[in-house]
Amino acid sequence: MIPTNDILLFALAAFIMVLSPGPNMIYLISRSLSQGKNAGIISLLGVMCGFLFHILMVSFGLTAIFLAIPYAYTVVKFLGVGYLLFLAYKSIKSDTEIFNTNQELQSYKPLKLFNIGLMTNVLNPKMSVFYLSFFPQFIKPENGSILGQSFQLGVVQITISFAVNFMIVISAAKMATWFSQKPIWARIQKWFMASVLTGLAVKMAFTKAR
Repeated sequence: MIPTNDILLFALAAFIMVLSPGPNMIYLISRSLSQGKNAGIISLLGVMCGFLFHILMVSFGLTAIFLAIPYAYTVVKFLGVGYLLFLAYKSIKSDTEIFNTNQELQSYKPLKLFNIGLMTNVLNPKMSVFYLSFFPQFIKPENGSILGQSFQLGVVQITISFAVNFMIVISAAKMATWFSQKPIWARIQKWFMASVLTGLAVKMAFTKAR
């Protein structure tokens, strides 16, 4: 299994990343403002199941690749390094925009809300690419089952994401107001996120499989 220190580092990285305003956060706040907290929570459950889908696909994919292809760990690792550095570059170059939400979403029944949250994540290929680049730096073949380690990371990521987004849904109005009144957060966040991604890329580059 993954050492505790690596799990704590992964948890910290997952926490920092979920705090970054993105499509999921914006949608959940918008849905909560337009249709209430219950609708936001149901939408959040759908989003979490979307995360689970990508984690399962990536976990089985990494296991198959590492077992079937010699030196696959090194190849996937450096592909991940390149992708994380690309994300860091995009974070710095992205335009600073004031956090904005759509408070006039059409009202839907619970099943529809769940499905929208689910498909928002399932149909986003960037999630799979992100997991594929992020997981390998914390997965080491010498620590046991690749699949087991992937599931371990997935549980940590989903738990942290759910906890943070649940609090966002509960305090949606305050969150939306805070972001709209403090656009400087976007500038601070993009440089902070670029630093985190670069640090993770460097760590990944110097991690060796034993």
